[in-house]
Amino acid sequence: FLAINRLKAHGHPVVAIGKKQSVVASVPIGTEKTPHEDVDTITLYLGEQNQKEYYDYILSLHPKRIIFNPGAENDELYELAEKQGIKPIEACTLVMLSTGQY
Repeated sequence: FLAINRLKAHGHPVVAIGKKQSVVASVPIGTEKTPHEDVDTITLYLGEQNQKEYYDYILSLHPKRIIFNPGAENDELYELAEKQGIKPIEACTLVMLSTGQY
């Protein structure tokens, strides 16, 4: 939830998808795997064991990069992303934002 707030505070558009519907900082968290255009970054907080059902969806969005936050590291998805020309990054979104590396 903190990531959504910080991303918005830095002026980044946010689309949130999770296991449960909710609203954070006026951003609805949906559960549907809806298509989106021009996705720059996917930042994952979901643990590796829960990511597999999202592989096809994540890769179909053709993001420029995927950030695997601590606890979300996943060698399999990392390699799949690389094969599709998507830059995988193991880092913390909050740290990247606070240090200007986002």
